[in-house]
Amino acid sequence: MRRTVRSDGRRRASRARGFTLIELMVAIAILAVIAVLSWRGLEQIVRARQTISNAMEDERVFAQFFDQVRIDAREAATDDEVGQPAVSVAGGTLQIVRWFDMSGQPPRLQVVRYQVAGGRVTRYASPPVGTPDALRRMLSGASTDWSAVPLIGGVGMINARLFVPRTGWTTQMEDVTTEIARNDNNVKVPQFGNAPIDRAVKGLEVSIGAPSLRAPITRVFLVGG
Repeated sequence: MRRTVRSDGRRRASRARGFTLIELMVAIAILAVIAVLSWRGLEQIVRARQTISNAMEDERVFAQFFDQVRIDAREAATDDEVGQPAVSVAGGTLQIVRWFDMSGQPPRLQVVRYQVAGGRVTRYASPPVGTPDALRRMLSGASTDWSAVPLIGGVGMINARLFVPRTGWTTQMEDVTTEIARNDNNVKVPQFGNAPIDRAVKGLEVSIGAPSLRAPITRVFLVGG
């Protein structure tokens, strides 16, 4: 009986000594799998956060750009005040002649141009002017004293359309000049003689496309409203 007890004690002691090599290898393999899965999950979380951060930044930049266009369109002068279309599109350039108010000074006119170059939209703005001659010089071309503010980068295209009554949405400036001539003729009619000359362009539509966008972003603005 005593020998049997010693033998059982030795077997219990051998079992309590530790893990076998196979058991350790299996445990290490399980830990490695868990570590890989955890790393992949963490990497996906980091990528998702970066994607969301980039999207929020893009949204903020687009919102600032469209808000600036909205302000310029709202402050647009009338065609008779400018002596030509106050809002025009030509050769990838959107031009708006707008009123510019300075504290303590009478309102003046300013020429604003949105242009795309190298995938970046830049807003060019002339100094405010108070005379027709100075405005004509500004309209003839940009000079060194124009301010240039880059608004948004990574742009593949920017399109603008004008809403002209009796025509609808158009990119043809001939439609705008025809509407201006029609409005001028209406002033000569006795019953409309005291009415202000109507705007040729009532609305402005701006679309921006970029490689980061699935589809172009389009916004519509009221001109002079």
